[in-house]
Amino acid sequence: MEIVSTGNRTVSEFVLLGFHEIPGLHLLFFSVFIILYVSIITGNMLIAVVVVSSQRLHTPMYFFLVNLSFIEVVYTSTVVPKMLEGFVQEATISVAGCLLQFFVFGSLATDECFLLAVMAYDRYLAICHPLRYPLLMGPQWCLGLVLTVWLSGFMVDGLVVALMAQLRFCGPNLIDHFYCDFSPLMILACSDTGVAQVTTFVLSVVFLTVPFGLVLMSYAQIVVTVLRVPSGTRRTKAFSTCSSHLAVVSTFYGTLMVLYIVPSAVHSQLLSKIIALLYTVVTPIFNPVIYTLKNQEVQQALRRLFYCKPTEM
Repeated sequence: MEIVSTGNRTVSEFVLLGFHEIPGLHLLFFSVFIILYVSIITGNMLIAVVVVSSQRLHTPMYFFLVNLSFIEVVYTSTVVPKMLEGFVQEATISVAGCLLQFFVFGSLATDECFLLAVMAYDRYLAICHPLRYPLLMGPQWCLGLVLTVWLSGFMVDGLVVALMAQLRFCGPNLIDHFYCDFSPLMILACSDTGVAQVTTFVLSVVFLTVPFGLVLMSYAQIVVTVLRVPSGTRRTKAFSTCSSHLAVVSTFYGTLMVLYIVPSAVHSQLLSKIIALLYTVVTPIFNPVIYTLKNQEVQQALRRLFYCKPTEM
């Protein structure tokens, strides 16, 4: 492996160690994760196709859902292929490629944090203020929210990557992870990482706890409203849907908080990698399920798309 001097850096590329602690399971992991990856891409792309092709689904909720699906397809594709490579051979990545991977993945994960809060707020307005909902969630407002979400994520993580780009990496060049994450890179830096670490911690606290707090507040209001509904099928269905959404959302925010707010000394590196799998693989595969399989509108759109007439009734 070539290691040359490149200005402030003496490392030209990194090696992603992945799950090197359990080499005997690599073939099994490769088989499982490639199936999960294909399922993530297929499920999320199917959502986008169904929503775009069905006029009845051209509503704010499904507009946000298409954006969520796109985010999960791209950020999963940013990480999983390298992870799969590490199961069958040595996975190397250039320093610039490593920073780019962290930037794209981190930006999209931040985008998802914001978007999940927007989606929870959208459900709050639809359920708690149904008469005002069309006015409060008009097309221009929805577009503005989505643009703000996308720009905010890339600006936040752009600042972190700009600070990381100033660091020197003198070797060793072995990243104990399956992708270029912040903490493993800080361990390898041979210059002062104080500013980058403090900045990342503050940004993580603000941009994880605030959106998650908004999600919890929105669902709390939804629960209060649903409790006023007489007992019956509608009430049971509402609770079932809300609990499913909240479980996956809590898993996503919770794992990010553990990795980026809780000190890394609290958990082992292997545990960090297992936790990272929850938001890189698990939540992206569950989101299409919880947002569509229990949804009659999406089920009907799927039937019209694949089994019935080419034109919509």
